[in-house]
Amino acid sequence: MRRLRNRLAGALLSVLALTLTATGCGGSGATSDAASGAGSGSRAAAAKDSVADRVEPLAKRPEPKLPVTVRSADGEQVTVERAERVVPLSGSLSEIVFTLGLGDRVVARDVTATFEQAAKLPVVTRGHDVSAESVLSLRPDLVIAETTTGPEEAVDQIRAAGVPVLLVEAAGGLDDVGPRIRAVADALGVPAAGTELTQRSEDRITAVREDVEDVSHGDRPRVAFLYLRGSASVYLIGGEDSGAGSLIEAAGAVDAGAASGLEKDFTAITSEALVKAAPDAILVMSKGLESVGGVDGLVKIPGVAQTPAGLDRRIVSVEDGVLLNYGPRTDQVLKSVVAQLYGEDGAR
Repeated sequence: MRRLRNRLAGALLSVLALTLTATGCGGSGATSDAASGAGSGSRAAAAKDSVADRVEPLAKRPEPKLPVTVRSADGEQVTVERAERVVPLSGSLSEIVFTLGLGDRVVARDVTATFEQAAKLPVVTRGHDVSAESVLSLRPDLVIAETTTGPEEAVDQIRAAGVPVLLVEAAGGLDDVGPRIRAVADALGVPAAGTELTQRSEDRITAVREDVEDVSHGDRPRVAFLYLRGSASVYLIGGEDSGAGSLIEAAGAVDAGAASGLEKDFTAITSEALVKAAPDAILVMSKGLESVGGVDGLVKIPGVAQTPAGLDRRIVSVEDGVLLNYGPRTDQVLKSVVAQLYGEDGAR
């Protein structure tokens, strides 16, 4: 989610001239209401979001062995003396810490940490807006952030106060799942748990991918990733490096935006762009779908109804806070996308 916000910044600037307001990426939301406007042909209405609201910690709780010195993604050497009070500054990073079995050490969350175990924690970041004062008031032993976490001044202020800050490379695709888990585990002094969780996560992703391996290249559906915020009249289509391409391809599909030649990460939706992308299905975040009035509202966006996806009302919806996390629950995200694309029985 952090990386998505960073990518969207440039795209939103180009849209601001056409809109009166803009908004960042929302944190959470269930898909049941979002798809309520769908007709009988809608995949979003027929398939329930199968991403669990809880993370699944490792069976054996690891015991951190500290101190450790690790390399932050910005090149800094970070020494972690204690990890009794941990503040992950993104939902994805919180998910990793909790799944490693160390969730009882987390003392705050980002608004995108939407899973059940983190729900009662105080929120110290909303959108791309870290409050250094709020973080420092919790007396953290370790702060874990994305390379796209900001504002930069807030991160610098936390470091200047003497708190170790580990920056982790922002997620861009399935290949980032393992490195991100291991980076967090190493900083927490539980490298063996990181290796175990990486293996479990990658094995589960592989198992889902095997279910769609028999989809021939010519039969692969074209899927367009749309970023929607109806309250701000922001409607964008993802292109190369939108963050969704890896997930779409793993689901046995083709990224319609990238395949149609969209070089920008995100481009304002036009009828021409949608016709050229010609998606067979549309991938959206659940809050985005809800913001435009469900599937009924989505097909009213100029150009959507003229696409194969719009005609068939073939919409794939996944919760905002987990869709592009690329972490321990990504296998569930992928499984949900596959189920909504092809049906629970795998029919294509």
